[in-house]
Amino acid sequence: MKGKKMVQRSIKEHIHRKKNYFFWKRMFDLFFSILGILVLFPIGLIVGILIALTSKGSPLFIQNRAGKNGKIFRIVKFRTMVQGAESIGERMTIGDDPRIHPVGRFLRKFKMDEIPQLLNVLKGDMSFVGPRPLVPEHINLYTKTQQEVLLVKPGITDLASITFRKESEMLARSEDPLKTYVEEIIPRKVELNKEYIAKMSIPYDIWLIFKTIFSLFKL
Repeated sequence: MKGKKMVQRSIKEHIHRKKNYFFWKRMFDLFFSILGILVLFPIGLIVGILIALTSKGSPLFIQNRAGKNGKIFRIVKFRTMVQGAESIGERMTIGDDPRIHPVGRFLRKFKMDEIPQLLNVLKGDMSFVGPRPLVPEHINLYTKTQQEVLLVKPGITDLASITFRKESEMLARSEDPLKTYVEEIIPRKVELNKEYIAKMSIPYDIWLIFKTIFSLFKL
């Protein structure tokens, strides 16, 4: 029902009506990003050391992503691929990508490579829940209507992250992974982003966070 109502008015108008929600969402992000950093710092330190010991290069991977209103920011993740992976293959991860180092494979399985993004949430570039931020090249492929999802902050997780949690495996089954990503996956992700925006609320965000956690342990 909420999705149908939002169709009758623009996403921009819908977002304008959610001012109180965005205030409390920011309070939620601040509190839990600080708490998460404090609690997970020892784990993050161990992960960083393991990456440094088993793979050359910095334990962190920093990349430009498109944030709210298309503003470019630097996303921080644990590096899960060999150093210079972007220069020796596709920007997408496809199937059992040989560029992924052993520690990185484990981190990706349980989304632990996303832990440093708590710093992005604390800074305000991201939220815990919102459309996943894409690289600028992929955002440039959006139509004007699809770009409406950039009116909210990107997040660590969202409906699309849960639905496409095995995206690399899906791409591995495609004869043309790039075409599949651009023509099939991106449009579907945008649809899911808009569905999230139509339903967004603090309880819904919390539900998506728990749904994401539970999804990590599904086969």
